[in-house]
Amino acid sequence: MKLPVPASADVPPPGLAMLAEWPRAAWGLARLAGAWRGLQDVPRGDGRPVMVLPGLFNSDRSNVVMRRYLDGLGYRSQGWGLGRNLGARTIGGDGARLMDRIAEVHADAGEPVTLIGVSLGGIMARIAAHRHPDKVRQVITVSSPFAGSPTATNVWRPFEWLSGERITDAAVAERLAEAVAPLPVPSAAIWSRSDGLVNGLICREGEGAACRAVEVRSSHLFVQMKPEVLRAIAQLLADQRGSDARAPS
Repeated sequence: MKLPVPASADVPPPGLAMLAEWPRAAWGLARLAGAWRGLQDVPRGDGRPVMVLPGLFNSDRSNVVMRRYLDGLGYRSQGWGLGRNLGARTIGGDGARLMDRIAEVHADAGEPVTLIGVSLGGIMARIAAHRHPDKVRQVITVSSPFAGSPTATNVWRPFEWLSGERITDAAVAERLAEAVAPLPVPSAAIWSRSDGLVNGLICREGEGAACRAVEVRSSHLFVQMKPEVLRAIAQLLADQRGSDARAPS
């Protein structure tokens, strides 16, 4: 079945795409076991610290598969350690809890941290990179709707219920404006135009932007366990290592 996709970046995914989320997510998860061995055919890690930020209402458990994969490649991955992602309720209205956590990992590792954020976690990762570029090495977002209106998603109402904020609040608008601004560190955005919960067109910067866009075909649910997404993350990490190696001292 060919799923309908949004005609523009201003509208949410159609109802059929949203209804297909759970079957598509289950199929993607079922494929993972068979694809696991093939996912090892990627460049090895260099031991850099990587923090993975979960999506709305999710905790570090949602990213166990990704972290296991990255650890097996040779990276030092960890969760954010802040519990379920309930937006400002979790990280503080000014994001202080998240910034403190990144500073802690940075101090322990003795080097900047790579942030990988899934959905809402990606928006938070971009904001953190703007505020502390000295502590963040690279940002990779996965199906994160940072580049458009919250109403171009099917999850803005759950966001309001869980976070206690309204999408019309000035604080929310300020954070989104901060997230969409070009980052001072290398960045990449993994996105899907067939995403059933958020409009994929607002999950990456525009044409010609410095933020590298990697398109996959995926549901939103369990996107962080999709074999194509795991492979893309591994390649993006390796590509950044090559850029670091070529950078003048």
